[in-house]
Amino acid sequence: MERVFKEANMDNQPNKKVIAIVVTYNRKELLKENIESLLQQEYKNCIILVIDNASTDGTYEYIKKYIDGKKVIYKNTGFNIGGAGGFNFGMKEAYKIGCDYMWLMDDDCIVHIDSLTKLLEADNEIKGEYGFLSSKVLWKDNSICKMNIQKKNLIKKVNTNLDENKQKIIMATFVSFFIKANIVKEVGLPIKDFFIWADDIEYSRRISRKYDCFLITNSVVTHKSKNNIGSDIIKDTSNNMKRYSYAYRNEMYVYRREGIIGKAYYKLKIIYHKFKIKKSNNSKEDKVKKIELINKALKDSKLFYPPIEYLE
Repeated sequence: MERVFKEANMDNQPNKKVIAIVVTYNRKELLKENIESLLQQEYKNCIILVIDNASTDGTYEYIKKYIDGKKVIYKNTGFNIGGAGGFNFGMKEAYKIGCDYMWLMDDDCIVHIDSLTKLLEADNEIKGEYGFLSSKVLWKDNSICKMNIQKKNLIKKVNTNLDENKQKIIMATFVSFFIKANIVKEVGLPIKDFFIWADDIEYSRRISRKYDCFLITNSVVTHKSKNNIGSDIIKDTSNNMKRYSYAYRNEMYVYRREGIIGKAYYKLKIIYHKFKIKKSNNSKEDKVKKIELINKALKDSKLFYPPIEYLE
């Protein structure tokens, strides 16, 4: 069965239509690299849909040759609606176009030549009985990208070095996130009110509460993030603090939905973060600002019950 599936890909006659949804904002060089990697995929029935959050760096002009050449469908949201809004917008557009699968990724995700092939092989092997599939994510030096390690439960992350090709997971990021269109129609869209941060965690967990979901380790992509440390409020500068207000508010929403265990886990996480801030080498003023930000975000989360949109 696997041999026949591969031959279909090699003949460029697959019957499953995939739309790769790429959300971008002011990173035209990385976006171009992303597009080039998608065009080199061995699986050819894949439409590239670029969702531009109203970039101001000349993104449209920079990728115009792909748009004019019908290699990319380009949609501008009109203003910056964040990553969450961008994927929400993009999935609506993909559904209008029509597809069997949606493949979500950021503009700094560089896919390998067989990344999609391996996801489709897994889909074939599992007989479509899953909620979503997620690729193994490497960083620029080929080490595991720390910010994209999937979770096997609320606390533990998966072991990405296991030889086992399919591992059950409950949470994943929007860096090579593969989902069937009929699942999107059933569970709805990412919550655009999250704006940034944890929209992918919420969405993947919403799905995994109903279906088995898997990390496919032989489907590999590279995430060209600035560093491989991940976000850290202790080390981050004051210029980036706004995004942490979204982070703590949104994550509290996600873990609150998990009941007593989820809320207890996240509260312990908050205590640990505050402890680290107090013990850090940051100035006294900086420590106070960061702790006040966390407290305000948690206060905001008490009234944060955003609606879930569904496809028509």
